[in-house]
Amino acid sequence: MQSTTYRRTVIDRLAFLASPQPLWVTPVSILLILGIWELLCRSGLVSALYLPSPSAIVVTGFEMTVSGEILVNAKASLVRIAAGFILGSAAGILIGLATGFSRLAEAVGNPIIHALYPVPKIALLPLIILWLGIGELSKITIISLGVFFPVVINTYSGVKNVDPLLVKVAVSFRTGRVNLIRKVILPAALPVIFAGLKLAAGTSLLLLVAAEMIAAKEGLGAMILHYGDLMLTTKLMVGVLTLSFLGVLFNHGLNWIEKKLIPWRQGV
Repeated sequence: MQSTTYRRTVIDRLAFLASPQPLWVTPVSILLILGIWELLCRSGLVSALYLPSPSAIVVTGFEMTVSGEILVNAKASLVRIAAGFILGSAAGILIGLATGFSRLAEAVGNPIIHALYPVPKIALLPLIILWLGIGELSKITIISLGVFFPVVINTYSGVKNVDPLLVKVAVSFRTGRVNLIRKVILPAALPVIFAGLKLAAGTSLLLLVAAEMIAAKEGLGAMILHYGDLMLTTKLMVGVLTLSFLGVLFNHGLNWIEKKLIPWRQGV
């Protein structure tokens, strides 16, 4: 009897944890964190030199937006990250499909991919600058490299984990290779591909900042480095939070595209 009661209690608790939470939970928790942060700064326990208050960051951010400083630097960063992300993800999906579908491509490509993947991409930045100069091409290239590897590995895994029954049915209907990839393998692998794209989005922001800190006059990374050197922490935090906002924006954008391309998974 006691064991039955215990099991019911555990099941009820698990059901509560898995159930959808009210909409007010997220905004209230964010406001609570910001409120504690503001109180710590206003109480003097934390110096504004090390951590400015949220209200000071908002005021400074508004001033930098009105002056156009944020918009100019954000535009420069967005152009670089968009170009690098599109090129890297397109190459990753194409090569991932090839290595997952073709045994010859798998035998040739996978050893190279797995050998280069562990190399920190930031470590390659000086070499890429030496090859391509300090212009936009080197920045876009390093972002593309960072995006390429998580996308190609996830695409390959997605292709390899496609249900063999789906492939057999398509082959039994004499589906050509192009249609087999386009109508069967690619749609089945899309959830895993999007997981790789979301990982790559975070990596692209990291490499963007690193590239702009080393060789750029404009961009959020260059702006953060500049104000860090001047010890203007409030303006530095505005740049950091702008990057955080871009990361959230990218994630929501990829989620929206995923829902449009994979409507059958919306209820999962």
